[in-house]
Amino acid sequence: MKPTVLITSGDPKGIGPEITKKALQDPKIKRLANFFVIVPEDKTGFDAIQKAVGILKKGNAQALVTAPVNKEAINKSGIPFKGHTEYLAKSTNTKIFAMMLCGGPLKVTIVTRHVPLKKVSSILTQEKIIEAVRLTDACLKKYFGIKNPRIGVCGLNPHCGEGGKIGREEQDIIIPAIKKIRQFIPKIQGPISGDVIFYMAYSGKLDAVISMYHDQGLGPLKMTAFEKGVNVTLGLPFIRTSPDHGTAYDIAGKGIANSTSMKEAIKLAIAMHKLDTVTMTVLSRC
Repeated sequence: MKPTVLITSGDPKGIGPEITKKALQDPKIKRLANFFVIVPEDKTGFDAIQKAVGILKKGNAQALVTAPVNKEAINKSGIPFKGHTEYLAKSTNTKIFAMMLCGGPLKVTIVTRHVPLKKVSSILTQEKIIEAVRLTDACLKKYFGIKNPRIGVCGLNPHCGEGGKIGREEQDIIIPAIKKIRQFIPKIQGPISGDVIFYMAYSGKLDAVISMYHDQGLGPLKMTAFEKGVNVTLGLPFIRTSPDHGTAYDIAGKGIANSTSMKEAIKLAIAMHKLDTVTMTVLSRC
């Protein structure tokens, strides 16, 4: 049976409605699942996300694909909103979650997500790194069929701090976290300098990278897959993906928005569901 995939069309003033329409007009996409598009009734797109969560909680859909919304617009409307990732986690009482970006040969999980760069060091902890690695390891096994994932942990400072000479985050936080991680994931690698680790992943020597902050991970990913990047929320009780771009107000309504990332988000959500279903079937037979 085809899975049911919910799509929220995003901010009505952005390119979300256009890329949703274009994606579903593609016969190759249309035949993959039963799609249910939720069009917002307010001007920000937030109510569509609320409706989608309600449907998913009842088990009436297998995956959610979200078109982009504008966080600033939602907050100005009086609704506290840090982003899809945080809202979906809170709505489902998910305590441990992470954001993984997939594009081309790269899969990158971000430890500190959307925070100012000057705050990264102060909020970086061993626990957050360990959680990001464990979620990534579980996701690669469950949704990507990788039995023994090769995961690399990125350093924070240039040259991984040079033994503490240009930053002690590696010595005090990252290395101790990796030592703890090796108890359950022996082949974990790191810390590896940011100017090396992404080449390793691009070359097929790593299945995923754990990035310490947002732009450290997204810069290399968007360089290799700018129009095909997909955001995956790890840890939720359902599959959620989204195109890796914003509302693009500057081109909205002109009919020129590229729907490739939306198509990739839809295809990945369905592929994850299929592999999860196969895994569950095999386990039930054992």
